Amino acid sequence: MAPLQLERRVSASARIDEIEGGWRLNLEASGDQTYRLAQLDDYGTLSRRAFPHKPPIRVSLKARASQNNLPGTWGFGLWNDPFGFSLGFGATAKRLPAMPNAAWFFFASPENYLAFHDELPGNGAIASVYRSPHIPAALIAFNLPLLPLLAWRPGAKWLRRRAAQFIRQDGKALELDQTNWHQYEITWETDGVSFLVDKLEILKSKLSPLLPLGLVLWIDNQYAAWPPNGQVRYGTLSTPDCWVEIKDLQTD
Repeated sequence: MAPLQLERRVSASARIDEIEGGWRLNLEASGDQTYRLAQLDDYGTLSRRAFPHKPPIRVSLKARASQNNLPGTWGFGLWNDPFGFSLGFGATAKRLPAMPNAAWFFFASPENYLAFHDELPGNGAIASVYRSPHIPAALIAFNLPLLPLLAWRPGAKWLRRRAAQFIRQDGKALELDQTNWHQYEITWETDGVSFLVDKLEILKSKLSPLLPLGLVLWIDNQYAAWPPNGQVRYGTLSTPDCWVEIKDLQTD
């Protein structure tokens, strides 16, 4: 596989520093709640169908955070960037929204709840897989008139159940000290995904995302929640000076 070419996307009050063998993704302390992001990825200027990764692929790296339960989210892995809009932090291609496909380690503060299936963890440290059909953007747009239902709790609960029919998901909560260095590994095959932490397999899922996917490493101060009770919440959080360090990144 060709060497990774990672692009930087950095908002105000955020930065990416070089460390030995990798990077430190930083968010600066701020009294306001403006969105802050430090991200490395390899797909920013590509159309979604040109994303570079297909199975089989193994992604491994070491990571640690400045504290447990950082406000917002952070993580690393493979996804299809389903939201499809540019936040203005670096050059990006314009892409229409899509259904989510991902295999990643995801760390989400308690304000988040990002599981569509009630038996799966919605926040904390999670190894997670999403698989969704490639639904044409025009059909997704056809359903946009349903979005006002999110403001009505019974309507939001109904939409969540409907979304769960299309978005298949698997995941497992991780019990670990995020401030210590850990070795993380994702192996994506056509028939499933396996996750290892410190060389121990913690999840072997029979679910495999639809290809192709891009590699992303990030930290931000955003939260989003769509819990079983239908109380939809989203926004940004105040943060202290905080960071995530990532090193020894390899793909093969």
